[in-house]
Amino acid sequence: MPPQAFAQQGPPQPQFAAEPVVVDVGARSKGKAIAAGVVVGGLGLVSLAAAATGQVDGGLGVRIAVGVLGAVFVAFGLLPLLTWRRITRPRRLVIEPLGIRWEDPRGTSWAVAWQELAGVAVSQTRKRHVKVSDRLLPRKVMVRLDLFPADPGFRGRHPEMEPMWEFHQVKKGYRLPLGSAAKHIEPIDQAMRTHRPNIYLGVRDEGFMIGLV
Repeated sequence: MPPQAFAQQGPPQPQFAAEPVVVDVGARSKGKAIAAGVVVGGLGLVSLAAAATGQVDGGLGVRIAVGVLGAVFVAFGLLPLLTWRRITRPRRLVIEPLGIRWEDPRGTSWAVAWQELAGVAVSQTRKRHVKVSDRLLPRKVMVRLDLFPADPGFRGRHPEMEPMWEFHQVKKGYRLPLGSAAKHIEPIDQAMRTHRPNIYLGVRDEGFMIGLV
């Protein structure tokens, strides 16, 4: 989305002399998806093989339980293949002198000028363990960008952002999920402190959550 896409609302704002910061959210999606699928799927295959060949102590009931658990792990291991196009699509967050842009060629792109925002925050949660497979992988830190409009007309000007409105517990704002890469926090934090420290609300730790949002 070109810079001309930024909505020009309200009086001109002072521009800070700084280069755009680009956070490539989709860059490592392929490798992470493959790694997760291989680890979980591999454990499932090992469990199935052990159950099928009788290499499990405890009788028939235990063998069946191990086999079922192995099948579940294999199913989780296949998820990256089933959702491959969605997981690996290119996505970029751009923070620059004019404002913030989200580039998603296969989804929904948008651009917001700084004068349209009253506040910007980075929020993070740590994924709660709810399944056995969760405990086999490092605990994920889920990263989100929260945008708070400066005026009531914002929603009418940006209908493309409506799915993000008050998403997952954010109040009177928009929440953009950025995945489980904690490495994105530092460049976003530095970019906001450089480009618009006057509206930056910092990094907020919201504790543990269930799910990937």
